[in-house]
Amino acid sequence: MDEDYRIALLIDADNTQLSKIGAIIQELSAYGRIVVKRAYGNWKKNALKNWEGELKRLAIKAEQQFDYVSGKNATDMALVIDTMDLLHRESYDAFAIVASDSDYTPLAIRLHEDGVFVIGVGEKKTPEPFRNACDEFIFIENLDEEESEVPVIRESATGGADEIHRLLLRASDRYSDEEGFTDISQAGTYIKRVKPDFDVRTYKYRKLSDFICAFPKRYEVRREKTAFYYRCK
Repeated sequence: MDEDYRIALLIDADNTQLSKIGAIIQELSAYGRIVVKRAYGNWKKNALKNWEGELKRLAIKAEQQFDYVSGKNATDMALVIDTMDLLHRESYDAFAIVASDSDYTPLAIRLHEDGVFVIGVGEKKTPEPFRNACDEFIFIENLDEEESEVPVIRESATGGADEIHRLLLRASDRYSDEEGFTDISQAGTYIKRVKPDFDVRTYKYRKLSDFICAFPKRYEVRREKTAFYYRCK
């Protein structure tokens, strides 16, 4: 994937599973840098009481939206208004709308007409009109399936580097060439997007390439003049 979008991520908390948010951010980070991260909901609702910790952990701005009329959800309207405001700033190349609600179909169509890349993220039950209005639609159920395929092997010698191995594999899935090799610079950029505090020196290695070379049973490497590539075994 050659794109490097500046992404605005907007989450309808009423139509999204909290347990999926981290995986969604990891998936979207393959498209570029997530510049805006906002979640919309009436945080006074008991159903959303567990969101606070995860929003803080992932540095997502919580946008409060009261239900002005009983039985009516105003969250989608607030999300739409903010999205149009962000669009008019002309600072973002892509918008990611996290919801499984067909009410966002007109918004996706409008964004598409303005030339930005539109990514929808929702459950497989998401109505077809919303899915087809996006340039790309990601099923969150597939993110779980992908996660389960990643082997978790404890590496005590690296201070618990499971997550880095997992992200290197994810990067390989997204950026590898026809022979399965991945440019380490792309992988490093992806890891920093997902895990901003990543520093390979934490694991006692000077460079990411040194880390990869330390695990010959996991990775095959290829060196060129000014480039380093790896392939997961």
